[in-house]
Amino acid sequence: MVTVLREGGLRYVIYLNDHEPAHLHVYGDGEVKIDIATLKILSVRSMSRRDVSRALVIVAAR
Repeated sequence: MVTVLREGGLRYVIYLNDHEPAHLHVYGDGEVKIDIATLKILSVRSMSRRDVSRALVIVAAR
Protein backbone atom coordinates (compact mmCIF):
# COMPACT_ATOMS: atom_id res chain seq x y z
CA MET A 1 0.00 0.00 0.00
CA VAL A 2 1.35 3.39 -1.00
CA THR A 3 -0.32 6.60 0.11
CA VAL A 4 0.12 8.87 -2.89
CA LEU A 5 -1.73 11.93 -1.62
CA ARG A 6 -3.47 13.42 1.41
CA GLU A 7 -5.78 16.28 0.55
CA GLY A 8 -9.19 17.58 1.55
CA GLY A 9 -9.36 15.29 4.57
CA LEU A 10 -8.99 12.25 2.31
CA ARG A 11 -6.18 9.73 1.84
CA TYR A 12 -5.42 8.40 -1.67
CA VAL A 13 -3.88 4.92 -1.77
CA ILE A 14 -2.62 2.56 -4.48
CA TYR A 15 -2.10 -1.11 -3.65
CA LEU A 16 0.87 -2.27 -5.72
CA ASN A 17 -0.31 -5.82 -6.46
CA ASP A 18 -4.03 -5.03 -6.74
CA HIS A 19 -6.36 -6.30 -9.48
CA GLU A 20 -7.11 -4.56 -12.80
CA PRO A 21 -8.22 -1.97 -13.80
CA ALA A 22 -5.66 0.38 -12.25
CA HIS A 23 -7.48 2.31 -9.55
CA LEU A 24 -7.14 4.40 -6.41
CA HIS A 25 -8.68 3.68 -3.04
CA VAL A 26 -9.75 6.91 -1.38
CA TYR A 27 -10.36 6.79 2.37
CA GLY A 28 -12.16 9.30 4.54
CA ASP A 29 -15.38 8.48 6.38
CA GLY A 30 -15.74 5.45 4.13
CA GLU A 31 -14.06 4.38 0.91
CA VAL A 32 -14.41 4.96 -2.81
CA LYS A 33 -12.49 3.20 -5.60
CA ILE A 34 -11.80 5.32 -8.68
CA ASP A 35 -10.52 3.99 -12.02
CA ILE A 36 -7.39 6.01 -12.83
CA ALA A 37 -7.75 5.89 -16.61
CA THR A 38 -11.43 6.77 -16.97
CA LEU A 39 -12.14 8.49 -13.63
CA LYS A 40 -15.17 6.24 -13.17
CA ILE A 41 -16.33 5.25 -9.72
CA LEU A 42 -15.85 1.51 -9.28
CA SER A 43 -17.40 1.20 -5.82
CA VAL A 44 -18.46 3.25 -2.81
CA ARG A 45 -18.63 2.05 0.79
CA SER A 46 -20.11 4.38 3.42
CA MET A 47 -18.70 7.58 1.90
CA SER A 48 -20.89 10.66 1.51
CA ARG A 49 -21.69 11.97 -1.95
CA ARG A 50 -19.91 15.20 -1.06
CA ASP A 51 -16.66 13.34 -0.26
CA VAL A 52 -16.98 11.21 -3.41
CA SER A 53 -17.38 14.36 -5.49
CA ARG A 54 -14.43 16.01 -3.77
CA ALA A 55 -12.28 12.91 -4.39
CA LEU A 56 -13.17 12.88 -8.10
CA VAL A 57 -12.31 16.58 -8.47
CA ILE A 58 -8.95 16.11 -6.75
CA VAL A 59 -8.06 13.00 -8.80
CA ALA A 60 -9.06 14.73 -12.05
CA ALA A 61 -6.86 17.72 -11.18
CA ARG A 62 -3.85 15.46 -10.70
